[in-house]
Formats: sequence, structure tokens, C-alpha cells
Amino acid sequence: FTRVMAFYWTNEFLILIVVAILLARAYPPLGADYLQPDITATWLAVCFIFLMAGLGLKTEEFSKALQRIWFNLFVQCFNFFVVSSTVYGASRLLAVTDVLSQDLADGMVVAASLPMTINMVLVLTKSAGGEEAAAIFNAAAGNMIGVFLSPVLILGYLGVTGDIDLLEVFYKLALRVVVPVIVGQLLQKNSKAVVNFVKTRKSEFKKAQQFCLVFVVYTVFCRTFEDGSDSSIGDIFLMILFQFIWLTSLMVLAWFSLKLAFPNQPKLRVMGLFGCTHKTVAMGVPLINAIYESD
Repeated sequence: FTRVMAFYWTNEFLILIVVAILLARAYPPLGADYLQPDITATWLAVCFIFLMAGLGLKTEEFSKALQRIWFNLFVQCFNFFVVSSTVYGASRLLAVTDVLSQDLADGMVVAASLPMTINMVLVLTKSAGGEEAAAIFNAAAGNMIGVFLSPVLILGYLGVTGDIDLLEVFYKLALRVVVPVIVGQLLQKNSKAVVNFVKTRKSEFKKAQQFCLVFVVYTVFCRTFEDGSDSSIGDIFLMILFQFIWLTSLMVLAWFSLKLAFPNQPKLRVMGLFGCTHKTVAMGVPLINAIYESD
């Protein structure tokens, strides 16, 4: 029993993610409809994560992250251009050889053209001992850039036409990410009572952030299972295999590139590893819908 509990606490986050996916598969309507994910997951959970991030982040650290121009440029260029171009080439090969259907191959390109995920990059960076300020800045900046750049990349690679309300997406992103961080910073500077309360319950609030992220993943999979899919089981397993191979390869490439470019900054390299390779579902789903519904 002791070994089982030790294994659980060591791998708690991954275990909770697996449980969340299994629960979503068992009864999708709960997370897709009844729990009101458009409010509870998309807004409340995400805002809480970034409110706590802003509350615990020292202003001088965020300012320092903003000044790392070359590092930020490296992460954004790798995430948008290196990942999308290599995945585009691989997906065309898989489609031409009939290993994957054209729709699944195009889906790989769409996913590769998206900015980094906001929640996962922050949580993974923090859990791995990376620089949290750099994670927040690059996640927020990357998603704001992606509002404009991702549609351009997708249209350029796939040649489809579509419209998306960029102003609305940018506005919602600002409300979900920027405003909570600013509120957290204001509380940190002006409310010692709040700061002391959070410090005395640091582990509980960290757990709460983790549970919020698991809840977001749960609702996403509930919606996915409820909507269904036309792909066969074989296609799904092939996609999982290719995504695993490509993600692993890109993470290895990103790690050694970061080590070469920033040899004396291990915390930055940890953040860059996740920022260079992870992609957001939150922006991907509405973007894909906007492009293909109007095509």
C-alpha cells in the first residue's frame, strides 16, 4: 500500500489526467453539458490558474522575462515555424502514401500551426522547476500572436478559406489571461492579508491549480466524445503513434537547440522545452470550426 501511494503522489497529475479521460468517455454529457464548461472550465478554471500565477509572481521577474528578447524570439519561432513546417512535410508524405486520410493529415497541420497551450505550459514549467515568469509571458504573447499568425499559416499550408473573429478571440484571451495576472499582481502589492493567506496554504492552492487544469482537460474530452468521430479505431491509433513520435522528436530537437543557444540558463531551457513543442486546444477548436464551417 505504501508503494502504491508513493507511486500515486509521484505521478498524481498524469494519473488524474488518465482518470479524467476515462470518466469523460464513460459519460460525456456530464462535462460537455451539465457542468457548464463554457463558464466553469473556459472562464473560471483558467482565470483562477492565472490569478494565482499573478499573485505568486514577482513583478521584477516578469519584467526580466520581457527583456529576454532572443529567448522569447527563439521559443515563438520554433513553436510556430519549425513545428508547423516539419509537420506539414511529414503529413503530406503520410497522405500521399495513404497511411493517413487527407482529413487527418490536414488536422496535423492545423494543430502544428497553433500557438502553445496556456495552462499546460505554465503548470508543467512550474512542476519541472522552470522559470514561471517566462512561461506566463511566452504563453500569453504566443496566443496573442497566434490569433493573427495561426490562420495565416493554416491558410498558407492548406489553401483553404475562412474567417475568424480575431478581435473577439483577442478580447477573450485578454480577459482570461492578462486581467487575472494583473489582478494577482495588484493583490500582491496592495494586500498583505491575501498574500499571507496564500503563503500559509501554498500546497492547497497548488493542488487547486492542478485540479483546475485536470477539469479543463476533462471537459475538453467530454465534448470530444459527445461529438463523436468518423475516424476508425485504426486511424486513431495511427494518429497517437505519429503524434508521439513527432512530439518526442521535436522535444529532443528543441532541448538540444536550447542547450546550444542558452547553455548557462537551465530554468529557461526547461520552460523553452514545453513552450517550443506544446499546442493549445482552447484556440484550436474554435479556429478549426471557423475555417472549415466557412469553407
